[in-house]
Amino acid sequence: MPYADIPGARLWFKETGRHGTPVVFLHAASGTSDSWGLQEPAFIEAGYRCVAYDRKNWGRSESLAPAGSAQAGSAADDLEALAQQLGLNRFHLVCTALGGIIGLDYTIEYPGRVISLTVSSSFTGVSDQSYLDVQNRLRPPEISNLPIVLREVGPSYRAVNPKGVAEWLAIEESSRHEISAEMGQSPRAPMTYARLANMETPALLLTGGADLLSPPAMMKLVADQIPGCRFEVVPEAGHAAFHEQPEVWNRLVLEFIGEHGD
Repeated sequence: MPYADIPGARLWFKETGRHGTPVVFLHAASGTSDSWGLQEPAFIEAGYRCVAYDRKNWGRSESLAPAGSAQAGSAADDLEALAQQLGLNRFHLVCTALGGIIGLDYTIEYPGRVISLTVSSSFTGVSDQSYLDVQNRLRPPEISNLPIVLREVGPSYRAVNPKGVAEWLAIEESSRHEISAEMGQSPRAPMTYARLANMETPALLLTGGADLLSPPAMMKLVADQIPGCRFEVVPEAGHAAFHEQPEVWNRLVLEFIGEHGD
């Protein structure tokens, strides 16, 4: 698979289904572009061109900044550089977890690029105190300190699909580089309810009914701030809803983006 050279990094990416409207996938902190293996066949069959990439400092992507450099830049600007390289003038953006924080930031900063935005199981990065108060009540330290597979993979899936859990863990274990705190990327601007209220891009927010990290009540608060936003819950699924229940998740997302052609 090829690399795209962008300012400060070489991004590993893959394209499948070379015809049709592009769909760009943004992975979680616990994943890479490999996370979307249960989505790509369904989206290709529906006629889309799928683009997934490892973000800077994840998976096979390489940072070109000097060791210890604080020149991390914005993940939204990395996506824009990749879109320019691949000639992605307009595309659907599909994100999960940390990828959703980036997807919201990118969509607000580059609205002309994004046909529709899907954000699944994400903290969203909203910094309004009223939201943070709810987040702190719903996600106390006891949850954040759980082993990652317990935090992110729902109990129903863990009970019946040990092979799928092992596949998820293998991707998680290969995902991140060792990076210092100053190398972490930040949004182009803080995410606030006021920023979300100005969004005009069609948006779908969805999460798992058993998600410990971004439960339905928390994501619904954000969905209510985005004009016309659709909100869905995947029953019993955890934070990795796209992996745990791909048939349901894919159907909801494909129905949504199918209503918003370029």
